[in-house]
Amino acid sequence: MITRLLHTRYRVENLERTVAFYKRVLGLEEVSRHRSPRGSELVFLKAPQSEELIEICCYPASGPVVIGPDLTHLAFEVDNLDLFAAHAAAEGFPLSDGPTQTSSGSIIAFVDAPEGYEIELIQRARK
Repeated sequence: MITRLLHTRYRVENLERTVAFYKRVLGLEEVSRHRSPRGSELVFLKAPQSEELIEICCYPASGPVVIGPDLTHLAFEVDNLDLFAAHAAAEGFPLSDGPTQTSSGSIIAFVDAPEGYEIELIQRARK
């Protein structure tokens, strides 16, 4: 039986540009980097308070990366969405949607990663 989620993989064409975004804009930590037996370049990242990893994979032999609209996204919790939005915009990545307050009182927004994957930011409602 499954015991826990280990990682989610996103394949990209420009590994270094994408990894820089996840580290510089989102503040993720690079945990490991290696080449797989089949030749994929892999970088594993994690958020400061999470155990699950994000695997960024570059494997040109698989052909071009095609990202369908509104197919998948990663969601991250932020303490202050306004501060995050200002930081992301200063790094060249303005919000692509939002901020929007939800019925629960949380505020959500989205930013697009360099290869077109959508990233959701969630500021939980203050209790």
